[in-house]
Amino acid sequence: MTQPIEQIVRRKLSDEVFDRLERMITSGELKPGDEMPSERVLMERFGVGRPAIREAMQSLAGMGLVNISHGERAKVLKLTAQSIFRQVDLTAKIMLSQSNDSLENLKSARIFFERGMAREAAQRATSADIEALKTIISRQRESLGNAEDFISADMQFHTRIAQISGNPIFAAVSEAMLAWLREYHTEMLIWTGKEKFTLVEHEEIVERLAARDADGAESAVLKHLERSRALYTK
Repeated sequence: MTQPIEQIVRRKLSDEVFDRLERMITSGELKPGDEMPSERVLMERFGVGRPAIREAMQSLAGMGLVNISHGERAKVLKLTAQSIFRQVDLTAKIMLSQSNDSLENLKSARIFFERGMAREAAQRATSADIEALKTIISRQRESLGNAEDFISADMQFHTRIAQISGNPIFAAVSEAMLAWLREYHTEMLIWTGKEKFTLVEHEEIVERLAARDADGAESAVLKHLERSRALYTK
């Protein structure tokens, strides 16, 4: 029986260069904060022309692995959960804009996630955490009448709860989901008085967290997010 032909696809030189540069970073040869070798050094090391080096560097920059500044040598970036999620911001927003189902799924995912964050925060919150949340609520109250500032404070409140977990991935997930939802957050001033419900509900959440009431905190978050779910529309 004749074996099927397995074609070998010839790769672009820039793809090969990208793989080698990526290995230099992941192997630890280049560490966060280090400058990348000059184009001339890389050209000599890999035996390729300048276009292949530049294209590979642009690919690294697009993935958030290096930062390229005009007139300066590219530098290796420190990867964090936050920086990784920011790399997919545009893609996520496009996905949400193309499908109402995707937006609804994100709302549901956020509710599921924040219920867990509330339970975690109720068990771990310190007095400093509680005071920080109260300060955000005060700032939010002062921004009544300014939808942009009010929504920013709203996002800070929920991300601050996620930060109580001590897990930077949780905080990054919270920040990312809220940033994606913000694109579809209709100005709350259209619904006169609705923003005051938000303030009351935030206060209820903080009260439950301060009391270390995990069930109560989860219920308060669920009530709050189910009511405000309608504010995120296409």
